[in-house]
Amino acid sequence: MKFIETKLNTVFEVVFDVFFDERWSFIKTFHNEDFYKIWLIDSFKESFYSISRKNVIRWMHFQKPPYDHDKFVYPIQWSVLDVVVDLRKNSITYWKYISLNLSKEKNNWIFIPRWFAHWFLTLSEQAILVYMDTTIFNKESDSWINWNSFGMEWPVNSPIISEKDKKLPYLADFDTPFILE
Repeated sequence: MKFIETKLNTVFEVVFDVFFDERWSFIKTFHNEDFYKIWLIDSFKESFYSISRKNVIRWMHFQKPPYDHDKFVYPIQWSVLDVVVDLRKNSITYWKYISLNLSKEKNNWIFIPRWFAHWFLTLSEQAILVYMDTTIFNKESDSWINWNSFGMEWPVNSPIISEKDKKLPYLADFDTPFILE
């Protein structure tokens, strides 16, 4: 397992070793000691997965304190373009973003700390994406920002976006609770 730093401090691309034999392949998706060394995470509390078709953009999502959480996101089938934006006031990367192509073939996944929001665009005909969170979902602290509010040039002409996601507030209108001290 390799942790590769990105341009956004504390966001890591994670590349896993794949073991092959005549049965096919085997991948360890989580190792507590490795994560603890890098980010001091000792456990994940919930896990979800979504299935999306090609050209779907799913929400810019995060939870506000005290239920904010770190996420580990990875595709188990096909590929997505994952986009992460920094929500920390006083950070040199405040409102800056990265995009990372995650795919089963590359075995690369992403670790997203609590003060970042993320979306993804499905690049393949469909994609199954797993999310592991360090806190339990809390409806009152659940938050979103509009997918098209931070300057990202999405590589899709006609994205499929839910009606709810089209109406979400823009990043410029978001009063962030995340402040880098």
